[in-house]
Amino acid sequence: MVWGKDALNVIPQILPHGFECFELAFWQTTGNFKFEEMAKRLQEHLAGHNACISCLTIFGNALTNEGSNADTIASWERLIDHAHLFGVDLVTGFTGRLTDRPIDESIPRFKEVFGELSRRAMDKGVRLAFENCDMDGDWKRGDWNIAHNPSAWEMMFDAVPMDNIGLEWEPAHQMVSLIDPISQLRKWVDKVFHVHGKDATIAWDIVKEYGVHGPRPFVWHRTPGFGDSNWTDIITILRQAGYTGTIDIEGWHDPVYRGELEITGQVHALNYLKQCRGGSWIPNPTN
Repeated sequence: MVWGKDALNVIPQILPHGFECFELAFWQTTGNFKFEEMAKRLQEHLAGHNACISCLTIFGNALTNEGSNADTIASWERLIDHAHLFGVDLVTGFTGRLTDRPIDESIPRFKEVFGELSRRAMDKGVRLAFENCDMDGDWKRGDWNIAHNPSAWEMMFDAVPMDNIGLEWEPAHQMVSLIDPISQLRKWVDKVFHVHGKDATIAWDIVKEYGVHGPRPFVWHRTPGFGDSNWTDIITILRQAGYTGTIDIEGWHDPVYRGELEITGQVHALNYLKQCRGGSWIPNPTN
């Protein structure tokens, strides 16, 4: 994942390490971002590298759409309208949430906002996917996002039964709630439109001795290759379901591979994930 404002600086520096896809992300607003110019310059950088832009992302609270989030709905609309310039058909982000209210109370507003946005996207051949991050919220209260629990997903997809809305899924955000990501992925894989390459480590010894409400941390987000998940299994489940999307490494969370070790960790994750998918593609012999 690369922040849109940094893309032209960051992507050329890390392309030589073999990255194959980049998610362009924005926080709360796309502002005065010049989509046409950025798309043209990015395509020039990516040419010859067998790499692409995977999706466009807006992280904001579209359900309140007030204060610092006042431009979030308009930003979803801009990304939907300009996705084709980047060669993508996918726009992702948080759902938003009625602040500090139970998840079920946000569903009518979700239906209003994303019912309209999904129709706009459908008209342009674009899919929408919601990241499964709790943003430190739970069922009863929180901010930013309701799409972090499978019970919420059922309510969301019942409220807006459109084929072009789904999930931007990663195991880490489920593991912090002690949910088994593998069994969950098997059940929900047909609604997974995009995958974030981020993992977690659960310290079960701390959970068993101190529980999850004590002073000691019991789970850490990790860069793939350093966490608990078997990404060979994850990729197998995705491929068995016909998934043809990307896995975009979301860095900047690992407690060890951070600071001056950040890109070292991300490149390790890149090479690890390539091995989990079977390594380099080898053509079959011809008859």
